Amino acid sequence: MAAQAPLYDLVLLLSTSAPEEQRTKILSDVEAKISAAQGEVERRDDWGQRPTAYRIRHQPDADYHLLQFKAPPTLIETLSHDLRITDGVVRFRVIKNLPGTPAAPDSAPPVVATAAPPASGAESTDEPER
Repeated sequence: MAAQAPLYDLVLLLSTSAPEEQRTKILSDVEAKISAAQGEVERRDDWGQRPTAYRIRHQPDADYHLLQFKAPPTLIETLSHDLRITDGVVRFRVIKNLPGTPAAPDSAPPVVATAAPPASGAESTDEPER
């Protein structure tokens, strides 16, 4: 009896400066690679454009996507290599879900405010002047 393919989460951050057609093509290419490896996409979430916690490749925000899929483990290395060299991909992470892992939330996680950069030349007022 063949073992069932594991469930993976792919969090994909795409460049907001890339054209919409390019971002759509990246997502469709990922889904095509999963299907070609006899995998199956279980869920597609578009979390929209959000600020990143810190600048990645000089970009303050990204277009966030979550794909949950079942596929053979051999696909992960190929998929990671292809995403690493694809223009328009800011960052990605593939996570293998262990049995008992709670399901992904129905909505996108809340946007966390990023820290404002310190004003230039401003000094801390925590210390009293002497």
